[in-house]
Amino acid sequence: MVQIISKKTVSFIGQKMATQIDEQLFSKYGFKVEQLMELAGLAAAQAIAAHYPKSNVAVLCGPGNNGGDGFVCARHLQQFGFNPSIVYPKESKNELMKSLVTQCETSSIPIQPTLPTDLHTFPLIVDALFGFSFQPPPREPFTQILKTVRASGIHVFSIDIPSGWDVEKGAPEDTSDDVIHPHAVISLTLPKICMRNWTGPHFLGGRFVPRGLVEEMQLQMPEYPGFEQIVKLED
Repeated sequence: MVQIISKKTVSFIGQKMATQIDEQLFSKYGFKVEQLMELAGLAAAQAIAAHYPKSNVAVLCGPGNNGGDGFVCARHLQQFGFNPSIVYPKESKNELMKSLVTQCETSSIPIQPTLPTDLHTFPLIVDALFGFSFQPPPREPFTQILKTVRASGIHVFSIDIPSGWDVEKGAPEDTSDDVIHPHAVISLTLPKICMRNWTGPHFLGGRFVPRGLVEEMQLQMPEYPGFEQIVKLED
């Protein structure tokens, strides 16, 4: 069972702070993008496995790092007994992303550019389209995907922030149907400001931030129990 902690005991960070943390991890502390992506995708897969029954899962992957987290998540979900399929509407030329595609293809995980026509055979959708660097509004080919997912009523699990949200302001105040309204979310490293008032299932994965960086940036990080990579946040 995932340990529950109070969200009052962790820092909520904005886009600037999230970017600074990543920059420090890559420069001063010597981390590589692929390391953090593997840890993020694994944490997301663990949260999904802890919260949902094994099933078909459609994983929506964007061309950036959030999409990379989705590819890693899909690979681990398959190892956990789920049946993932990847929707990858805008292919990246980045070599790391190409490697992640190869990893999933050679694991017999289907990858296609559009939503499956039989979307309702997927009880769960994983949202890994946009990360904390996203600037609204979404554009095609993502707009129609977001609208279709929203209209489907299928449970969505978002990685880091729900796609279409502003990292600090959250979902648009209008009745826009091209943003994700998730069933559950996993925040990565630390929860973003847009998730402060979120009341649904909320996981946190980030058991890799060096103590020196925590102290340097005065971050409030959770105490992860045992060997766990995730905790659950509640009021």
